[in-house]
Amino acid sequence: MRLHVGCAMWTHARWQGRYLPGHLGPGDRLRAYATWCDAVEGNTTFYATPSRAAVESWAAQTSDDFRFVIKLPKPITHERRLVGAEVEVAAFLEAMEPLGPRVHAFWIQLPGSFSPADAGTLAAFLRRLPREHRYAVEVRHRAFFEDERAERLLERVLAPVDAEWVPFDTTVMFASPPTSDAERDAWTKKPRVPRRTRALTARPIVRYLGRDAEERTVEGWRPWVEQVTRWLREGREPTVFVHTPDNADALRLARRFHDEVRAGVPELEPLPDPMPDGPAPDEPLTLF
Repeated sequence: MRLHVGCAMWTHARWQGRYLPGHLGPGDRLRAYATWCDAVEGNTTFYATPSRAAVESWAAQTSDDFRFVIKLPKPITHERRLVGAEVEVAAFLEAMEPLGPRVHAFWIQLPGSFSPADAGTLAAFLRRLPREHRYAVEVRHRAFFEDERAERLLERVLAPVDAEWVPFDTTVMFASPPTSDAERDAWTKKPRVPRRTRALTARPIVRYLGRDAEERTVEGWRPWVEQVTRWLREGREPTVFVHTPDNADALRLARRFHDEVRAGVPELEPLPDPMPDGPAPDEPLTLF
């Protein structure tokens, strides 16, 4: 029984010196993060396909049971809208090969303008993808969430390739007006869609956005604690990514989410203690 938890990134200025050492080179940042969480969103790949050497470094810094959910690049999903991108897809998948089993799923995040009318394009794209990988799709057009026919259409597109539907739960963010600069930024950029809790595969993936106030974030994830508990009881292996607008405490909150689920599912494998063999967050030097 396994629940993977993680954040939207593995390095963040607000974590340095608090949760992670203050000075880490590129070859150690993911390694330090992986002592706190056992999964991460691969968001940077949306902007550019990394070099194979960079991906080899990611693999070297993580154990075989660490999990990446890797986003397909923007030119494939947003610019070409899944059409005529075979060369780019092949190059991207080849670059990711060093991660091996660490790739939990390749994440196809689609723009808000990608509507039910485009479902055939998505179906054709998914059929062309190599079967040795798992795929997960995130849609942002409200019709997929509010129109039952559109919802069922998307599920029928995903089912033949065993692809998961990734919900991005922003309902807590939009439940009341923002109170900080980071929340105001999220208010203008994040999608406003209803919460979706239905899993299609044995490995559901959830993206949850809370608030900068911890108590509001924790209160807002209660439905997910209950849902993840049900999934575990059903034999599924969920992955949950915890976001807040400023992400200042996302590392600790991801672990807290895992702890809350484990309180109701004691047989769930615990996360290791953070950095058990590594350096502690920076402290003042002393002579003794």
